[in-house]
Amino acid sequence: MKLAILSRAPQSYSTQRLRAAAVQRGHRVKVLNTLRFAIDLTGPEPDLNFRGRPLSSYDAILPRIGNSITYFGTAVVRQFEQMDVFTPNTANGISNARDKLRATQILSRHNIAMPATAFVRNRADVRPAIERVGGAPVVIKLLEGTQGIGVILAPQAKVAEAIIETLHSTNQNVLIQQFIAESRGRDIRALVIGDRVVAAMRRTADGDEFRSNVHRGGRVEAVTLSPEYERTAVRSAQIMGLRVAGVDMLEGNEGPLVMEVNSSPGLQGIERATGLDVAGAIVDYIAHEVAFPDIDVRQRLAVSTGYGVAELVVHAGADIVGKTLGDSGILDRDITVLTLNRGTTVIPNPRGNQGLQAEDRLLCFGRMEEMRSMTPSRRRRRAAVRKLPAQPKPFEGMR
Repeated sequence: MKLAILSRAPQSYSTQRLRAAAVQRGHRVKVLNTLRFAIDLTGPEPDLNFRGRPLSSYDAILPRIGNSITYFGTAVVRQFEQMDVFTPNTANGISNARDKLRATQILSRHNIAMPATAFVRNRADVRPAIERVGGAPVVIKLLEGTQGIGVILAPQAKVAEAIIETLHSTNQNVLIQQFIAESRGRDIRALVIGDRVVAAMRRTADGDEFRSNVHRGGRVEAVTLSPEYERTAVRSAQIMGLRVAGVDMLEGNEGPLVMEVNSSPGLQGIERATGLDVAGAIVDYIAHEVAFPDIDVRQRLAVSTGYGVAELVVHAGADIVGKTLGDSGILDRDITVLTLNRGTTVIPNPRGNQGLQAEDRLLCFGRMEEMRSMTPSRRRRRAAVRKLPAQPKPFEGMR
């Protein structure tokens, strides 16, 4: 396998370990500075130049895109995708994870447990937002912060308001997040590769520091995760579109609470804590998957006029609940069911005798008009109605 590691820090621990692991396994590997690429859109096929010359062919890339070059870095990764070069983390996945607000919106849509979070911009909305996440103390996070930088614990609502007002005045966007007291000063980092957690560690803050990041002096120790924590970590990474990710979770009283999904997780802390060859596991995964590059199915199939990919949800009360896929009539309408998703279970290429349950999600390919006709109209969300206090009746003499 010929592998390119996209990194601006060739001497960093993570880059060196990944390069050494690839060489040890007999792969050809180069570390390429992400900023030295030029995207070439002049020819009949997508192409890239590196240091002013046409790029030679690669089987796979491993993006290590820094926060400061997210836009350009993801554009380069996207170009590799257009060239059918395998990448464990797609440009879309990296972009989703890098934006804290976008990541929170996506994960919340898929019922991933997280600390209560609010995002506001108007000064008048700050205090109600603080109350909605549970009141002070609250955690204030800069959307662009990394490695614990830009994360502030505000002990009182007035202090939080003052901090947020100051940050807004400098055109900074912030999240207001519930403070999970039972997990103060510690969190879990799970390293997800593919569909499993290969290593996990607990990070504990030093002294009175509430941020447990290694870059803030946090201590690390290996930890064995329960199935619930493992499922949450893997599902979070997959929802974000990442095959290699560091998933940070708080240890809440009710179970894991996802804080962040990192698309370029550092390896030094977790390898030191666990003694595991995490870099080697990443390289092995890429080598195993390199023959099957990710494909944007919607984009590829959009060229088939009238055909496309859609997800059909079996709503409670639908007449096909309790029927088999064959008896439901779906297969008779020029529709192919690619997968059936039931909770966290995926059933590929389900057969006609597969029973259907409420809330099953069917990933289908077929005529768009047929699939639209099977989709019920969206129900509008009803706005909450606030009851106004009863108005006192006027005295007779006031007429």
